[in-house]
Amino acid sequence: MTKTTSWGRYPKYLQTVNVANWSNQVETLSAKLPNGFLPFGNGRSYGDSCLASNDQVLSTRLLNRFISADWQTGVVRAEAGVLLSDVLEQSVTRGWFLASTPGTKMITLGGAVANDVHGKNHHVAGTFGRHVRKFSLYRSDIGIVECSRDENSELFHATIAGLGLTGTILWVEIQLKSIQSSLIDSQNIKFSNLDEFFTLSREIDKDFDYTVAWIDCISSGKNLGRGIYMVGNHADNGTLALPKSTKLIVPVDLPFSMVNRLTLKSFNTLYYNKQIRPKSVQTISYEPFFYPLDSILEWNRIYGRSGFQQYQCVIPEGNAQEVMKTILSTISKRNMGSFLAVLKRCSDISSPGLLSFPMEGATLALDFPQVEGKTDELFDALDAIVMEAGGRLYPAKDAHMSSRFFQQAYPQWEAVEKLRDPKIMSRFWQRVTR
Repeated sequence: MTKTTSWGRYPKYLQTVNVANWSNQVETLSAKLPNGFLPFGNGRSYGDSCLASNDQVLSTRLLNRFISADWQTGVVRAEAGVLLSDVLEQSVTRGWFLASTPGTKMITLGGAVANDVHGKNHHVAGTFGRHVRKFSLYRSDIGIVECSRDENSELFHATIAGLGLTGTILWVEIQLKSIQSSLIDSQNIKFSNLDEFFTLSREIDKDFDYTVAWIDCISSGKNLGRGIYMVGNHADNGTLALPKSTKLIVPVDLPFSMVNRLTLKSFNTLYYNKQIRPKSVQTISYEPFFYPLDSILEWNRIYGRSGFQQYQCVIPEGNAQEVMKTILSTISKRNMGSFLAVLKRCSDISSPGLLSFPMEGATLALDFPQVEGKTDELFDALDAIVMEAGGRLYPAKDAHMSSRFFQQAYPQWEAVEKLRDPKIMSRFWQRVTR
């Protein structure tokens, strides 16, 4: 049996992988794991939400077959181990795209449901779960059940954003979005500070389906929160061709993190200043627009053997602007930062999952190398700010959140606990509910 861990490689609990090649093997494997397990997709969750409490995971990655597709309506049904990249390969050339997609296409359909992922178009399309029509779920206590908004609806809403705790997803049926071209009409707009970002967002978000900003998180003073606002729409003209991209790879685990104060300052300065004009307009392939990091295989290795943690929070709309200033100031003063600091505003479109992360407001995501003591101290300081503001953290990215913070931010956790499969437990759930 192979061993694996989470994408952030922190905390370090090696997981024994039990592989299901066919749907009917899920029940057999479940029976052979009397002490429990956790369903496991492609392992792209950053923290411990994809780590079993007993370190035994049931991999659905090889449940990777398409079951049906109606290319007239854009309704696709596929097994839980099918990657978003697989869906795009089949759908783009036929004029369809994912209705909601995160910043990587290397996650499974089951993982997209379990974490109710969201993307650059949350302000117009909401989360991934809003476009899920139905799915099949295997539970160790009652067997296979089919769930939709009308059938087994309690399980439907608990499973979306349910972190894999309510059963093992076997297949998912989703509604795709019609497109005329695989190209994106995009604009990159420089802004000098955080206030300019919020002004831009309020002015132009209504004109674009996709919006997100890169932030120079180590900037300070009058430049606090400077960055580049990246917006786009699917082009009306152009081919429906798949992108032809070259992949790079980080070939080995580095003994130390390449992310430090010196490299961050150099990278962020170069990245901000590489665009000379205030605005850059271009038409590009969807891949670099949605999935820039997917072009670098094993990119998590740049953080070294200690791994990394991502801190992703969302702050309610009413005080998002001022609280984000406090968060960025706290990070900058501690001489810590991230190559990838992503800021976006979310809308009030409700999510179907009981534990869905987005709320109306602004969300910020940053990656930090794991430095014993130092990273935890920073996160404690940020947690206090986010809690006071009425915000919350994203469980799919978390490896540190306290039970008090989680239960305050996600009051419906008890409803999910009541519907949890009795044989399924993650290290995350154990940490935040026990």
